[in-house]
Amino acid sequence: MKIMRNYFLLFLPLAFLLVQCAERPMGDKVKEPFTGNKYESNNRWFRAVGKGVSTRDNIAEGKADIEAKRELAQQVQTTVKVVTDQYLSDTQTNNTDEINDKFQSLIREVTNTTIGDLRKIGQEKYYNGEDYTVYIAYEIKKKAMLRFLKKKAKADAKIDKVTLDTMERILDQEIERLEALDGDE
Repeated sequence: MKIMRNYFLLFLPLAFLLVQCAERPMGDKVKEPFTGNKYESNNRWFRAVGKGVSTRDNIAEGKADIEAKRELAQQVQTTVKVVTDQYLSDTQTNNTDEINDKFQSLIREVTNTTIGDLRKIGQEKYYNGEDYTVYIAYEIKKKAMLRFLKKKAKADAKIDKVTLDTMERILDQEIERLEALDGDE
């Protein structure tokens, strides 16, 4: 019994060592910069992180910048589409499809030209002897983006009064909802 216990005590650390040295099928977990809740979108912020790799540092930075902005534009477009669909389903007007189409074109115009209130919240650059790797993190406050959309809608001469009123009402309701969230803090 005592001999068996001694073998067990010798075998236990050896088994532990073998398990630790076993190959990991997916490889080692890598922690990249700008990960975690602080860099993820939530009910108040659109956030995105871009990564770019190149032998030239300015190209790596450009790739990271484009990737982060593309992700932000997709989030803005998706969120505003959901908001418009949600409110337009409640709207009892004859030109709901027309309003929706105009909202969609306004969103495309805003995301293709300018994303309002864009802030860079971090940038890191690494060089491994061959390649530069750049990480860039951006954020946009949702309220500011909705206000920017409202301003763009008002400036668009192609939008008629009824459509503009509906857009403003939708955006104001969403801004009020976000302000209520800010009051909960």
